[in-house]
Amino acid sequence: MSVLQGIEPQEVMGFFEQLSAKHRCSQHEKQATDFIADFATSRALVFHRDALDNIIVKKPGTPGYENSPTVILHGHIDMVCKLDDGVLHDFATQGVKLKVDGDRIRAEGTTLGADNGLGISYMLALLDSTDIPHPPLECVMTVMEEMGKVGGDSIDLKLLTGKRMIDFNWIDEKQLLAGCSGDVSCRLDFDAEWQVPKPGLVPLLIDLRGLRGGHCEFDIDQERGNAIVLIGRLVRRAIQAGAVQIARISGGVQNNVIPAEAEALLMAPPEATGAIEAAVAALAADIRHEFRLADPDMRIATRRVDDPPAQAFSPRASARLVQAIALMPNGITNQNLDVPGNWETSNNIGLMKMTKPGVEIICTITSAVTSRKHAVLDQLMLLADLAGEGVSATQIGLDAPEFPWNPNSTMLQIAKDSYERVMGHKPDVLVSVCSLELGMFTQRIAGLDTIGIGTNLYDLHSPKESMDHTSAARVWPLIKDVMRSLKH
Repeated sequence: MSVLQGIEPQEVMGFFEQLSAKHRCSQHEKQATDFIADFATSRALVFHRDALDNIIVKKPGTPGYENSPTVILHGHIDMVCKLDDGVLHDFATQGVKLKVDGDRIRAEGTTLGADNGLGISYMLALLDSTDIPHPPLECVMTVMEEMGKVGGDSIDLKLLTGKRMIDFNWIDEKQLLAGCSGDVSCRLDFDAEWQVPKPGLVPLLIDLRGLRGGHCEFDIDQERGNAIVLIGRLVRRAIQAGAVQIARISGGVQNNVIPAEAEALLMAPPEATGAIEAAVAALAADIRHEFRLADPDMRIATRRVDDPPAQAFSPRASARLVQAIALMPNGITNQNLDVPGNWETSNNIGLMKMTKPGVEIICTITSAVTSRKHAVLDQLMLLADLAGEGVSATQIGLDAPEFPWNPNSTMLQIAKDSYERVMGHKPDVLVSVCSLELGMFTQRIAGLDTIGIGTNLYDLHSPKESMDHTSAARVWPLIKDVMRSLKH
């Protein structure tokens, strides 16, 4: 039975529910792209699908709009797949379990995937419609957006003819998006200098959970705890109290997500174990007090475990790792003086995981100014150089450009006029701190006039993610009005 039966706009929610049943985790979009390709085939729509599973679906203009300038629509297929603590769920076989909670649609124990499944659903509803006037459509649905915008960089934009574009990867119905930042990611690798632990060392596990986490761009100003930064502080305190060695350390789920959990398995000298536990407990109390407002549900536990590991970091490598974490920039580094109230540049220490040589940490830097972004990247490179002894830093993924603000945008004026007609008041025009795929389009398609239209989404990239379906019911008429307004 349909969970979203009766939830408006039904023509959009029906597609969202079908997409939610598909595996859409980044790098695993084939099920969803198969669904979109079957949808296009059944409606005799032309589509282009590439080896990565990006897909472009085209539809002619409706009667009277056949010769109107083509409009490109864009959203991304993939989603961040994250589980709540203690939840067992297989995204590959179970999809997302939707539930309606008043005005909100949520998922049971997982991320919802409205970012950006809702944008894809808007496009499918337009492609499926027979009664909405619109110009020729080129619907671009990209993959791996949440993993460095891989799809947006690789898709063949020569297949497109449009010079006007609407992006649906936005999260606030009050705003029309008129510009956004770019981003670049950096990977730091640390050599563990593996050793066999001395007999008799006590395994201690520090477990940090219950932080709010969130989106590394939308939520970076909320002063939420970064679990990787905090586990680094806790381990450093343990080292100071008793010369422990790291056996295992990890944190986060993805580089563009503020990490909400982390853990470290330490090997402690038996004579110092009590002092180490007391020192960690004291710092844990201080940290919980620091974040009592931003992360009231934070939990920090230290316990002794059985089965000591077969290897551990050398003492020097253990100290070097936590020193580097302490010195990495994290959070907002610059405010935006062009757009009051916005921050310009930020860095998120997003993912830490074990590798065969030791540990890998991935950071994502976001900025509206390319030189500032590169300055933070250089700072991380220099930190690795200073650390030396098996520490290296490498740019990974794409150097995604910003989408620059265009005060003379015709698309923006059309959307503003539609917004006032439909919503009854003026929209906010936003130049966002976030990094989207839009800069990749505006830099590669000469003269492209771009805007973004959003729907109220909350707590992205976390199991608390939700969609305000009453907002979608208001935005859908806006989208239809914009389509009708694009005849010339």
